[in-house]
Amino acid sequence: MTKEEEIKQLYRDWTGAIPDEILSLGAHGSARQYWRIIKEGKSCIAAWNNDIRENEAFFYYSRNLATRGINVPEVFAISSNRKYYLQQDLGDTTLFSLLYDKQRKGCGFDAKIMALYKQVLFDLVAIQTSGRDMDFSYAYPRSDFDAQSIQWDLNYFKYCFLKLRHTPFDEELLENDFQTLIHYLLNTDCGFFLYRDFQTRNIMLVNDKPYYIDFQGGRRGAAQYDVASLLYSSKSNISDPIRQELLSYYIHCLAQHANISIDDFRQRFYGYALIRIMQAMGAYGYRGYFERKDYFLGSIPLAVNNLRSIIESHPLPIKLPHLTQVFHNIIEQENTQSTAILHSGLRVTVNSFSYKKGIPQDPSGNGGGFVFDCRALPNPGRYPQYKTYTGKDRPVIEFLQGDVAVEQFLAAAQQLVGASITKYLERNFTNLTVSFGCTGGQHRSVYCAERLSKWITENFNCQVVTNHIEQH
Repeated sequence: MTKEEEIKQLYRDWTGAIPDEILSLGAHGSARQYWRIIKEGKSCIAAWNNDIRENEAFFYYSRNLATRGINVPEVFAISSNRKYYLQQDLGDTTLFSLLYDKQRKGCGFDAKIMALYKQVLFDLVAIQTSGRDMDFSYAYPRSDFDAQSIQWDLNYFKYCFLKLRHTPFDEELLENDFQTLIHYLLNTDCGFFLYRDFQTRNIMLVNDKPYYIDFQGGRRGAAQYDVASLLYSSKSNISDPIRQELLSYYIHCLAQHANISIDDFRQRFYGYALIRIMQAMGAYGYRGYFERKDYFLGSIPLAVNNLRSIIESHPLPIKLPHLTQVFHNIIEQENTQSTAILHSGLRVTVNSFSYKKGIPQDPSGNGGGFVFDCRALPNPGRYPQYKTYTGKDRPVIEFLQGDVAVEQFLAAAQQLVGASITKYLERNFTNLTVSFGCTGGQHRSVYCAERLSKWITENFNCQVVTNHIEQH
């Protein structure tokens, strides 16, 4: 059977019904595959992963975190071969997408974002401390974030970033510094539950309440690693003053549940932040330089900025002469190599418009682009309660989000536009226009333009400009 046939069978075994629709969902840096299953307006998420050990870790942690009061997706059904499972649908809003929307509008870290981050850090302390007694024999691929685990991350950095980027280094001198750094990092309390990939894309927001996903890599380790993953996430682009405020809040919360030396914890935190940044750079290098995925290359300049911030403002109390020189080499390279990648030169303009006023002109002068007609989609404008809202407002979003016709329409638009963006980037084109039209340019076209803009930003390395003609 195909994967979709397997999913239908699992869904039928669980509910006794056949789903109305199965929609494929993307995954940025994982071999796992996800689908949204829709039946009579209700949905769940189906997942496939060929790595059964990793799945078993996810199932075990999911049960145990839930019993500890942590918001994680409920697992509804698991296939007999343990490769497929159904879980709770938490929607499409992540902490990252909310932060991105705020930054795009010039709000940045407003009071709402700050409150959410503090709630997430409060929850992180609960995860790390209550999870100390987990059965780490389920951990995958290793029970502890120990010297071997750190060495794997450092090798990832060395071979998938430094070598692919052609950053000069001396192998022996670099390995000597790696061993010094590993010894320094492990000379602390390493008995917490380490989430491993605690970053904004893995924090879902349901009615502004955080839920946590992708914890299957959890293992025993130092608490500093997870908070460094969150605060030094490249795309989040957090300023250092805000980062310091959030770190102080986290340490205050942790000190109420664990016996820590605050000064020592803070000092080693920056060592773990370096490890996390290097691991991320390895991922960006592999996915970007080797697999040719532009989205990941766009994160490298932001990671380099984080690296620069640490070595300039928070130096470690140990001697790492060659590794420090390698860091400086990376920063020097940034002016020539990464800057060219970050600024691809492609500008994608995404419009919403009213057909009553006519199709908008292409301002680039190319006289082309895509025009998508949203008028066949369900229309919230027919109902009085939506008259004063636009496609950016929560009531309209909830009306359209998850509707089978809307999801199929957007999936088709993404496929067409994505193919063009890929070719435009390869050929160094500078402009592409995409327009969504509906009757009044208020609800459906605005919603679709917002969804596509977000999707382009998360999947391609180009400038995206969103223009709601009737609303402006």
